[in-house]
Amino acid sequence: MSDTSQTPAANDLPPEADTPATEGAVSLEQQLADLQAKHTEVSDAYLRAKAEAENTRRRAEEEISKARKFAVESFAESLLPVRDSLEAALASHAAKPDTPVETVLEGVTATLRQLASALERNKVVEINPAAGTKFDPHYHQAISMVPAEQEANTVVGVLQKGYSIAERVLRPALVTVAAPK
Repeated sequence: MSDTSQTPAANDLPPEADTPATEGAVSLEQQLADLQAKHTEVSDAYLRAKAEAENTRRRAEEEISKARKFAVESFAESLLPVRDSLEAALASHAAKPDTPVETVLEGVTATLRQLASALERNKVVEINPAAGTKFDPHYHQAISMVPAEQEANTVVGVLQKGYSIAERVLRPALVTVAAPK
């Protein structure tokens, strides 16, 4: 007699009985391959982004270096006509030493206007406080305190004009200040 409760042999199993195990292995292998491909893709994108960031940083450093090196170029270019005028005045005086003072004064005045224009084009602003202006240590340098008939700690007179560029003081105005009474 045979026992019907015996387990069937492996080759006696229907074909669909071993499919889930095989499908699971194929599915895991496929997932692994997909993940490896995705990893390769992400790694490549990362390396490209890193290289691009490095190139951008290097280009920015080069631009900053060039900007520093040539920042004064525009300013120097605007001062060249002033130098030309001064040299022309000296050459004119050498050729005609008896030039009237009025003519020399006209030339100096014209050259001063050229210089003022060049400074203005380059955003160099004069600091020349009027008498009575409140003393500001950011823009003024007090040379002395003098008794005056005005409010204490105000500008009495300007000994030397100051200058600023882009709201940064190049040189403070040298001033005398009213002493407290």
